[in-house]
Amino acid sequence: MSALASSTLKFALPFTLLASSALADVNVYSYRQPELIAPLTEAFTEETGIKVNVAYLVEGLTERLKAEGDRSPADVILTVDIARLTEAVDAGVTQPLMTDTLAKNIPAEFHDPEGNWWGVTTRARIVYASKERVPEGAVTTYEDLADPKWKGRICTRSGMHTYMIGLTSAYVVHHGPEETKAWLQGLKDNLARRPQGDDRAQVKAIWAGECDISLGNTYYMGEMLADEEQRVWADTVRLDFPRFDVEGGGTHVNISGVALTKASRNKEEAIQFIEFLTSHHAQEIYAEANSEYPVVPGTEASDLVKSWGELHPDNVSLKQLADERPDALRLTEEVDYDG
Repeated sequence: MSALASSTLKFALPFTLLASSALADVNVYSYRQPELIAPLTEAFTEETGIKVNVAYLVEGLTERLKAEGDRSPADVILTVDIARLTEAVDAGVTQPLMTDTLAKNIPAEFHDPEGNWWGVTTRARIVYASKERVPEGAVTTYEDLADPKWKGRICTRSGMHTYMIGLTSAYVVHHGPEETKAWLQGLKDNLARRPQGDDRAQVKAIWAGECDISLGNTYYMGEMLADEEQRVWADTVRLDFPRFDVEGGGTHVNISGVALTKASRNKEEAIQFIEFLTSHHAQEIYAEANSEYPVVPGTEASDLVKSWGELHPDNVSLKQLADERPDALRLTEEVDYDG
């Protein structure tokens, strides 16, 4: 039996090998970690008998699809952040998909109007605050992060990272480029150190006393609590859910999402898999495994996620975030945020 006979590949295999898979299989390119995808693919195979082969990529997903062209074995891409989904669509490596099931299950704000991509979970970008050094209620808005009272007390990852650019894009939507630039400069002035590491590294810095608050995605708390070493860091912080200080403003959210590739050879099976991801069963599995929020109405987040606090999502659409991304990148460069 070949390696592709298993329901999920634990590591990225040569793409020529993936191309030899049976027509009844679904081939997925994913940036998401194997342990987060396996429960979904196994449940789908159990329910339908269709095998799922996943190639796990660290970077270059869109570039890989462009290079492979019509010969690509991939049927589906599964990735995070509206920017990465939009990148794939703009590169012409996906195709529109619209079915009654998808339109019924996924609210309009969580999918492309033309069906080029579909959200499957959401995550909030919130504040991790030191339980010892930051009183509850001290951070209530994103605007407040630029207040000089936080000077030398904030840690973040690179301002050019897609998660940070997403938040900055939302700021542009609410306040315009000029105010966003001033906010970025104020945030930079309040940094305790040069931006570095991922979101978990910022929580570690809080634990080490290097800073008092940081920006991070909610699901990282779940990942840290599941790790013996990182649980110590997680236990020192609290999740605060800031909002934009504007009418209708809420906590910034982004998505993990899925799209059908332009070169899909197993389209019928791929559509079944994508629709499965929007079922209540799959939403519960995915949200539990990822410590994220389901997008399908009527599906609850896990008890762990609900214990962090109530989420009031921002009213900025994902399309607006994508449209403002160029301005967000430009403004981040202009203030030399990472310098």
